[in-house]
Amino acid sequence: MVHPYAVAGFLVALLPLIATPGASLALLVRHVTDSGRRQALPVILGTITGLYIHAALAIAGLSALVMRSSLAFTAVKLIGAVYLIGLGVWTWRSATPNATPTLHRQRLPKRADSVYTQAFLANVLNPKAAAIYLTLVPQFIAPHQSFGGQILTLATAHALLITLWLAAWTLLIRRASRTLQKPRFKRTTARTTSVVLVALGMQSAAT
Repeated sequence: MVHPYAVAGFLVALLPLIATPGASLALLVRHVTDSGRRQALPVILGTITGLYIHAALAIAGLSALVMRSSLAFTAVKLIGAVYLIGLGVWTWRSATPNATPTLHRQRLPKRADSVYTQAFLANVLNPKAAAIYLTLVPQFIAPHQSFGGQILTLATAHALLITLWLAAWTLLIRRASRTLQKPRFKRTTARTTSVVLVALGMQSAAT
């Protein structure tokens, strides 16, 4: 069992990382703007699933292996970068009139499984998310207690915090629903999201 003060300290340390705009927030803004607040749920669930995957890998020691091997780390980093860049390009094209058939362009973002998969892959392929469980989490773990149990507790706290953060953004987005439903604003949001995703991918590949 992690001490409550340790959990609180972990959450405080996470706040700046969560507050920094990333792929999850970019996807949330894109899909909620385009298809409504129901799309926030698959984005949140996909992100949380990715967090638990990183926690499980940290428990198993696999993440440590990847981080210690420059070749494995580079491979994971490049896969994640390519995915984010590809997702950014697809998002831009989906916002461009006549870029793809209208029926396909409207249906794909509305599929919960598609949105969930996008959010999941954006998180699980992010080596920086894995680094949280290799560098930050150990600072709040007591060595004489259950290692796996403590990591899962901190992962759950992490999941709750990011859920609150994304839910708060969903409320803010929906408060401006009239503006958000304008086709011009949707195109602008989608293109802004695509630029963010491509930038994140390029940054991940470069670092």
